[in-house]
Amino acid sequence: MSVVAIILARGGSVGLPKKNIQPLLGKPLIYYTIKAALESKTVDRVLVSTDCSEIAEVAKQYGAEVPFMRPSHLAQNNSSSESALKHAVEWLDEEGSPTDIIVYLQTTDIFRHKWMIDAVVNELIDNEKVDTSFIVHPTHKKFWKKVDGLSAQRITGGDYLPRQTSGSNVIYREDTGIACATRASVVKEGKRIGNHVAILENEDFNSCIDIHDEENLWLAEQVLREDNGKRYYL
Repeated sequence: MSVVAIILARGGSVGLPKKNIQPLLGKPLIYYTIKAALESKTVDRVLVSTDCSEIAEVAKQYGAEVPFMRPSHLAQNNSSSESALKHAVEWLDEEGSPTDIIVYLQTTDIFRHKWMIDAVVNELIDNEKVDTSFIVHPTHKKFWKKVDGLSAQRITGGDYLPRQTSGSNVIYREDTGIACATRASVVKEGKRIGNHVAILENEDFNSCIDIHDEENLWLAEQVLREDNGKRYYL
């Protein structure tokens, strides 16, 4: 099967200007995701979809392909990741290089363990019934939503039991930005996740760090220094 990693990195960023190329331990932020994709045993090509020439040059410097520039209407604050992924897959078809599996990776989620990308891809390779596989983080916390201005409603079930006995009360947070493999046919429908999903658990809390402001960037630097390449990509 043909497997292509697509890294979305538009130029605009509200919380952290030039977020995708912000320096982190002497490397631009996008470097960590490009490196992870390049070192995967299952990924054949690593593409960066961007509307910014500066990001494009940095991405190519670190080994990614930037064979097209993303149209501006797909790189707005309200543009969906799904629309950009679909555009990239359709471009591959037009180029004459159709792919079977797309690996979606976010530049802001850099704390991916070295097994993760290959693991989600292999779920699709090994089981033709699986449309999508991605990393999840388990939690025993209860979640609520506001119903109106005066009341709130719990949206997770289960009794208040000790964590050790809660069993099926565990729920999972979707972490597709860390590693998500989806069949190209699903992406062409404008979706990131198909109907038949396999999830892979990751209990590492550092993977919850999503870099969108200066505080997140500082915290990520401390974690990377402490880890020193043992689990994460440096």
